Amino acid sequence: MSQANPSYLRRLGTWDAAMIVIGGVIGAGIFRTPATIAERTGTGLQLLALWTVGGLLTLAGVLCYAELGARRPQAGGTYVYLREAFGKLPAFLFGWTMALINYPGSVAAVATTFADYFCAALGLSVIFVKPVAVGAISFIVGINLFGIRAGAWVQNIFTVLKLAAIALLVTVGLVLSHGHLGAVLASDPPRPVPPGALFGALLPVLFTYGGFHYLNDLAGEVREPQRTLPRALGLGMLGVMICYVLANLAYLAGLGHEGLAASHAPAADLMQRLFGAKGATLIALGIACSTFGYCNIAIAGGARVLQTMGADGMFFSAVGRIEPQSRAPQVALATLGAWAIVLTLSGSFGQLLDYTTVGEWLAHAFGIATLFWYRRHLRGQPSPYQVPLYPWLPLLFVGTVLGVIAATAISNPRDAGMSLLIIALGVPAYYGWRWLERQAAG
Repeated sequence: MSQANPSYLRRLGTWDAAMIVIGGVIGAGIFRTPATIAERTGTGLQLLALWTVGGLLTLAGVLCYAELGARRPQAGGTYVYLREAFGKLPAFLFGWTMALINYPGSVAAVATTFADYFCAALGLSVIFVKPVAVGAISFIVGINLFGIRAGAWVQNIFTVLKLAAIALLVTVGLVLSHGHLGAVLASDPPRPVPPGALFGALLPVLFTYGGFHYLNDLAGEVREPQRTLPRALGLGMLGVMICYVLANLAYLAGLGHEGLAASHAPAADLMQRLFGAKGATLIALGIACSTFGYCNIAIAGGARVLQTMGADGMFFSAVGRIEPQSRAPQVALATLGAWAIVLTLSGSFGQLLDYTTVGEWLAHAFGIATLFWYRRHLRGQPSPYQVPLYPWLPLLFVGTVLGVIAATAISNPRDAGMSLLIIALGVPAYYGWRWLERQAAG
């Protein structure tokens, strides 16, 4: 591109990219969700099996995204794949649902979680929660205005800190088990659990493994993307799986299966057993670091989707600009950050996230489905990386995602219906936007 319309620079190496994968997946979920899984399982072994199965299913999707990223190493990720395979309307519906609602809603929710733990760790009053959350979003946007390298440095630091927090949990669990992990797993009598409940327990596991797609949103800034993207996605997700299984093993070692099921804050309860109140404060700081790092990735990735939409004429043209010096989508960053702050102050992000959950998983399913289009229509352009066991791995992931959507719709039809309504409202918004665009051009 010309200097008046510059492109992104490829500044992210394998280490940076892998940290983005790990940081995009590990947020606050692993510190709280295991208690929910324990409630729905009968034994510790069942719990560990679900976390392993959920990780393997997610890895199947990650490998598919690795091929998509290698085929189209551009900013925008799923938006780009949908636009090329299925047209502008499905791509717009993705951007409408994700970049304008889900991404900023996620940032607002996780920034508030960060502020909750940060204030609790420092003994600050709850009246500071919203100001701290707004300050965190503003700081992250400000750092990313300087370009992807500045954001990557922040990401690397906070990803290492969140991995340190998980390592501390695992160490505490090993200490509390006194070297008898086998006895720990057999210590609680099994509870009868119907098969349907086990499938229901898999849903929050899969949600906790979500977030791996953010690296594809930033693919336009990855060096040697055909090689780096598959490596970083695969290594990053394997690292997440190991962390999640070890963390759950630590919870079982320190709390037991029944104790974990009864806990409202398993990470804090585990730390308190060894270190008392100071342990709970320490892990609160660890969770704060974990959530802060997630916000950084969601803002950076979401802004690239918005910028790509703007450059396509699917959003305001100013949002599509890339600043020549920093090579950052500064207007898109500011727009996403401002909207996330509005949601934070209004407190409406919780409902927005509930209403877009089905849309998020539909985006994953249709994103992976574009792989079949690429394989069929671009047979003469083989990808430098190809997903193994094709077409079975993509079919497995898409089938699992559709199962998650069906289960979510059955268990919570109101939220699922609202999610579909939000997606449907994107159709008149798309045609209205195109009409305004033609009026402005004519």
